Amino acid sequence: MTETAPLPQEMDRPRTAIVTGSDSGIGRATAVALAGGGLDVGITYHADSDGAGRTAAEATDHGVRAPVRHLDLGDLPTSAAVVDELADELGGVDVLVNCAGTGSAQRVMDMDFDTWRHVLTVDLDGAFACAQRAARHMIDAGRGGRIINITSVHEHAPRVGAAPYCAAKAGVGALTKVLAMELAEHRITVNSVAPGEISTPMTDQDDVNPRTQERPGYPLGRPGHAREVAAVVAFLATPAAGYVTGASYVVDGGMLLMGPQASSALSTNDWRAG
Repeated sequence: MTETAPLPQEMDRPRTAIVTGSDSGIGRATAVALAGGGLDVGITYHADSDGAGRTAAEATDHGVRAPVRHLDLGDLPTSAAVVDELADELGGVDVLVNCAGTGSAQRVMDMDFDTWRHVLTVDLDGAFACAQRAARHMIDAGRGGRIINITSVHEHAPRVGAAPYCAAKAGVGALTKVLAMELAEHRITVNSVAPGEISTPMTDQDDVNPRTQERPGYPLGRPGHAREVAAVVAFLATPAAGYVTGASYVVDGGMLLMGPQASSALSTNDWRAG
């Protein structure tokens, strides 16, 4: 009987993670999912300290540690030192999930430069600064690692009224690919997860059951749940995903598939309003 060759071990079993922006929504679901897999998880928040506390409580219910830190990505590069603080407290960082972000709802011609720059700083510069800090710890530890950037379908497709958000997410998508190439020699994989419409506070749908919301324009006919995004992140954080790097995992119910199909169904110019 022929024995099956073992899979190459590209990363030790992860023990610690940091999830930025984990006070609510996708960040919270991701932190809890990783905690459910036995990882100690560092939690960060910008404004919602109570939400971060609730995330920590859900995580510690799984018997892991869940230290909390305030992180203001509008204050870079200083604030990214929080990654170092959490790594020191956790005893390292095997997995970084860049989830913290912000957006805008103005057309380009109505937008001031400060608004443009703030979204780029938080969403793009923040991902760079946190990834760089985490990667240094991973390289020094020599255990391999995972960096997972939460982008958006707008990593791949534009939307009226969201210029800086789209630009930032596309930038993070390209950054993901460059980091995947540069960090591969250290057994660190880097991937992005690109959600579509997810029922979270960012879309003003906190605690809404997405199955009750009809979206005829999506093949699956509904928004997503934060846990459905977290499940993909959790997979990418495992040794089983050791041969996946530089990829973008779209979690959107088929939204992006509808580009030409949806445009051919439009009968008015209402889409120009955003």
